[in-house]
Amino acid sequence: MGLPLKNKELETASAPSEHKRLSSLRRWIRLLLQSKTGTVGLFIVLSVFLVAVFAPWIAPHNPAENNLASMLQPPFWMDGGSTDHILGTDNLGRDIFSRIVYGAQVSLLVGITAVLIAGAIGLVAGIVAGYYGGFIDNVIMRFVDAFLAIPSILMTLVILGIVGPGMLTLILVLGITNWVNYARIVRGEVLSVKERDFVKAANMMGVNDKTIMYRHLAPNIFSSFIVISTLSVATTIISEAALSFLGMGIQPPQISWGGMLSTGRDYLADSWWVATFPGIAITITTLGIIFLGDWLRDVLDPKTNVGRKGG
Repeated sequence: MGLPLKNKELETASAPSEHKRLSSLRRWIRLLLQSKTGTVGLFIVLSVFLVAVFAPWIAPHNPAENNLASMLQPPFWMDGGSTDHILGTDNLGRDIFSRIVYGAQVSLLVGITAVLIAGAIGLVAGIVAGYYGGFIDNVIMRFVDAFLAIPSILMTLVILGIVGPGMLTLILVLGITNWVNYARIVRGEVLSVKERDFVKAANMMGVNDKTIMYRHLAPNIFSSFIVISTLSVATTIISEAALSFLGMGIQPPQISWGGMLSTGRDYLADSWWVATFPGIAITITTLGIIFLGDWLRDVLDPKTNVGRKGG
């Protein structure tokens, strides 16, 4: 008789927690639906993500297959176009729509992975600098100042020129050169949070520094970190496209939107579609991420009520 009673008690105890999670989820959905830009941003981001995941089933053609008999074929609504290549073909007869679909994989992979690397470095550096202050803070911030003194795109070009282009190299370089923005913002948040009573109480109780940084500081700056990371994905995708356009990013036969732009620039006068559609893909994707990041900032920032009013 005692065991069933104990199970009922456990179910009763877990019910408020489950109800709280459902209430929080409903609140987020309500706030998202109230924000037109947030809804549009989420729709775009999810669409691009699904396209990247299901690229082999969405793309009608092999994106790397050459067909010189169909080279520079216009989109299907133009004279000479065909529904077999709805967005036309490039200078080697490759289907542009299929290449855009597969290019989404590269853009998201580079954007998200590079941001994870930059965010991890910046988060640790910012928390350590803000929490300890003094000499450690000065050393870390001087490194930050040194990185900020050189334009990140120039530093990236120099490193890629020395090491050599490639996807793995590009991800590492973008991650290493973009950590400073995280470090500065996280440090500022930590300087504010560490003065609160619960952090001072933890210090007085003898809680070690690692636990304080992990359990007390990191959760309280996580909202700002998420917002920065979301917006940084958009800038990283643009950086990847720019570097690939210059020939220092993703190398053939790997497909990237920036590489497609680079190929199409020589045909803008007569075959504008070769460069235009990859450019549109970059623009729509980055706008979607920015819209979503702006909505997250409005919702998570306690200093503003814009997101709660459906801005």
